Amino acid sequence: MVVLDTTAMNVALTTLVKDFNSSLTTLQWVVTGYMLAQATVIPLSGWLSDRFGAKTVFLSAIVLFTIGSILCATPSSAEWLIVFRVIQGLGGGSVIPVAMAYVYKLSPANKVGVVMGIMGIPVLFAPAIGPVLSGWLVEYHSWRWIFLINIPIGIICLIIGMSKLPKVERTQVAGIDKLGILLGPLAFAALSYGVTQGADSWTSAKTLGGLGIGAVALVLFVIVELRSKTPLLELRVLRSIDFSAGILVQWIAQFALYGGLFLMPQFLQQARGFGAFDTGLTILPQAIASAIVMPIAGMLFDKIGVRWLVVGGLGLVSTALYLYSHVSLTTESRDIILPLMMCGAGMGLIVMPMNTHLLNKAPRDLVNRVTSLTNSMQQVISSLAISTLVTLLTSRVAARALEMKESAAATGANSATPSPDAVELATRTVMTQGFGDTFYIMMFVAIGGGLLGLLLRRGKKSEEKNLPKEIMHG
Repeated sequence: MVVLDTTAMNVALTTLVKDFNSSLTTLQWVVTGYMLAQATVIPLSGWLSDRFGAKTVFLSAIVLFTIGSILCATPSSAEWLIVFRVIQGLGGGSVIPVAMAYVYKLSPANKVGVVMGIMGIPVLFAPAIGPVLSGWLVEYHSWRWIFLINIPIGIICLIIGMSKLPKVERTQVAGIDKLGILLGPLAFAALSYGVTQGADSWTSAKTLGGLGIGAVALVLFVIVELRSKTPLLELRVLRSIDFSAGILVQWIAQFALYGGLFLMPQFLQQARGFGAFDTGLTILPQAIASAIVMPIAGMLFDKIGVRWLVVGGLGLVSTALYLYSHVSLTTESRDIILPLMMCGAGMGLIVMPMNTHLLNKAPRDLVNRVTSLTNSMQQVISSLAISTLVTLLTSRVAARALEMKESAAATGANSATPSPDAVELATRTVMTQGFGDTFYIMMFVAIGGGLLGLLLRRGKKSEEKNLPKEIMHG
């Protein structure tokens, strides 16, 4: 539900504008505020788990997320909904990183891939099912039900968690990294905000301000963490070549995955005119493929490691992006079922095996800090991917529009005033071509990530010889 609520509100924004008699610019903060709240709390998750125990932090996060959901279903103004979404995000931000570390520590060493693969099913399934569920609720019931359905699930999770979740041994925390607690959340939240605003303009004051503050805070944060005896995020683990290579491949893979995950729904709605509910149903095969392949990828990870899963997964994604690049105004749902399933299967092969590989490359007592580190950066990379894709799509649509205008001028087609239908057809044609160009460019990103994936080494355990002694021995 935490992941689902990240995408569910996108579909409801148009309805919220009417219900609250507000502007889309204001209500975009319903999405942005949730994302920034998560980016703020993720860096703290590892330290909180070490200090108070993973079970306590995990259940506390569920309580706060559920309370936030209750509040989100009640407001009568856009401003209060934004405030309540921030509260919900503060709770939801800790759920995924703490859960990943929790499950990893409880998993038998020879079955960690399978267990993490099963855990990863909702992580990939939820973003795809979110628009379907929220589209149906908004169209036939009320947007408030997007939050109300979280309440019984949150209560059930809390009851089961209190009675069944085992306690994981806590790590002794010598002290509080006061500067890290201040600079870390500021850096990741500001960077996430800056790159999100970049979708509108990379030269705007909001974008430059967010990126500037985030960059300065990040540099100071890195300096503080490297010097601190009790760092908030253990950055010295990046001295491991295998870990750093894995992080780089993960970022590129995530960037490529968003080429299909984010752009295809936009194409269906903007260029083909699909409704939100129909769009969600169309991309459902992608989610189903991910859910089917994820556990299989976990079993394969335990046997062969991560390298060929990443290479094969990005091979499927790059092929899907190539097929996407041939979309047209006549493209129907049935025409993209195969590439959607290929893209979903590729995601299933990559996401959790890559996360598990990074956990394997870190010392076991730093697992809580590693999940916080990787999830913090993934939040920024996700925002950067969306902003970059929007910018790239806009530039390609503009280039195609210029080509069409020059072609019309050369043939003398501009002499007569075009009809409204002709204008609409031209606009949709240009937009479709822009989407096709963007898919094609993203294909090369996926291919590049696949080639870098060949550098990954299997290594079932953390390679402590690559790590500083102060990390290995605390």
